[in-house]
Amino acid sequence: MGKRQEIEISTTEAKRQMDIISQLSHHIRDKNLKFCITTFGCQMNAHDSEKIQGMLTQMGYTETDKEAEADLILYNTCCVRENAENKIFGKLGYLKKLKRLKPDLMIALCGCMMQQDIILENLKKNYRHVDIIFGTYNIYKLPELLQTRFETGKKVIDIWDSHQDIVEDLPSERKFLFKACVNIMYGCNNFCTYCIVPYVRGRERSREPQDILKEIRTLVEDGVKEIMLLGQNVNSYGKTLDTPMSFADLIREVNKIEGLERIRFMTSHPKDLSDDLIAAMAECDKVCNSLHLPFQAGSTNVLTRMNRRYTKEQYLELVRKVKAAMPDIALTTDIIVAFPGETDEDFEETMDVVRQVRFSGAFTFVYSKRTGTPAATMEDQIPEEVSKERFNRLLDLVNSTQAEHMQSFIGKVTDVLLEEVNKQDATLLSGRTSEGILVHVKADQSFIGEIVNIKIISAKTHYLMGELVSDECE
Repeated sequence: MGKRQEIEISTTEAKRQMDIISQLSHHIRDKNLKFCITTFGCQMNAHDSEKIQGMLTQMGYTETDKEAEADLILYNTCCVRENAENKIFGKLGYLKKLKRLKPDLMIALCGCMMQQDIILENLKKNYRHVDIIFGTYNIYKLPELLQTRFETGKKVIDIWDSHQDIVEDLPSERKFLFKACVNIMYGCNNFCTYCIVPYVRGRERSREPQDILKEIRTLVEDGVKEIMLLGQNVNSYGKTLDTPMSFADLIREVNKIEGLERIRFMTSHPKDLSDDLIAAMAECDKVCNSLHLPFQAGSTNVLTRMNRRYTKEQYLELVRKVKAAMPDIALTTDIIVAFPGETDEDFEETMDVVRQVRFSGAFTFVYSKRTGTPAATMEDQIPEEVSKERFNRLLDLVNSTQAEHMQSFIGKVTDVLLEEVNKQDATLLSGRTSEGILVHVKADQSFIGEIVNIKIISAKTHYLMGELVSDECE
């Protein structure tokens, strides 16, 4: 189902890497070499993996989802939560055994975990079977790193402390023909006290708007109908440009692109959600009827310790403005339970926000201590039994409000972009509404990639069931 994104190579660095890809392809093609990529973490990591896949495919590798068949295994890592790191170390233990059976197996690690000194030292000392290690700033250098490994036979470690060039114009292998992600900026300047991202992704830097628009036009010419604009905080887009441009104005420009049908974006920080952006969302007909707006905690005291730079009241006022401009918008959010020092009263403030806003969905997390962040050394860490109890109560509330929201769709006809065959029932197709809600419908596979009218006939907590309206069946 994937589609290689062909884009014009414009930068000197991109041309250099493409030359290396061409050189490598002479040695790799016809050898039936296979690669397997496992991606952990956020949408940004998933998009990075598409670029890696595109480069490897152009070299002559073919993809497999079975590690035992692969000649190159790559983990694109995440360090936002401790369990992701533990999972990766566990998998590396298995790969050590696999490499004994296949001495020519190449193992590569990249992503956010690699930017942490303590992780890097652990890998050097205890995981010597790993061949290539690189970070978040130099994904585009994979061809050069592979070439070095092939030529020297030695471990290659290339970790940068800061970002240098933005190199986007390299091959990318999209999962879907009809939708794609586009990075509009990198890094984060917010330094929330619980978050490792600014330390591993660097400070904010925005791409030039003309480069973004050119990439989107190329994607649309290639059949893409839906674009997801990506950034750690898209609301602060444009501040680092020589000629500043607001995210609201960027959306207005993207909305003008002929052939594009849907615009999504993530993630939005509440402190930077401007009235102009709300207006742009309401006036631009291609912007989807959804907004992911993490509030993290309902207590202003906890928000202050998190360094979120808004209050509970300010967040609720933003929600009021958004709903006034787009009454039917689906709001989703992120919530952290049991942040250090969170009292029972603080937690009840979080529950109160959920009750008032009535989110259509929420990603809920128990606070995870991240070494190197201010919150990791804070006093009053919450006991596990208290964390679990609060988390379960929150999850029950989130699920109940989400279920009510889903019930409101029954009987309505809504536009759905059908994306793929349902993994549990091959007679069904699965897709998403403008609100981002998952819908399953009995339909022929020829509808994949089409935006169709579907009548919702039943609702579960996390998905809807529908049927094609009559004119779609003719």
